[in-house]
Amino acid sequence: MPHVTVKLWPGKTEDQKQRLTETITSGVMETLGYGEDAVSVGFEEVAPADWTAKVYEPDIAAKWNTLTKQPGYGEGPAERRKEQ
Repeated sequence: MPHVTVKLWPGKTEDQKQRLTETITSGVMETLGYGEDAVSVGFEEVAPADWTAKVYEPDIAAKWNTLTKQPGYGEGPAERRKEQ
């Protein structure tokens, strides 16, 4: 029963969110073999000013080694250790 949460800055339209939901759902079904009824998708809008504290630090930097797609911004654990 995969549940996918998409965290993003505010401003995307409901149509964009719906199209992304359909793409994610289709990908989960095709890749993992689940039926459509097993998949859920949610969106959490996070203001740009809150992104570092609410998303980057807890969900990206703190879980860097578990990410299957790392962002092209910010620093991974190795870079952070070099600065300390």
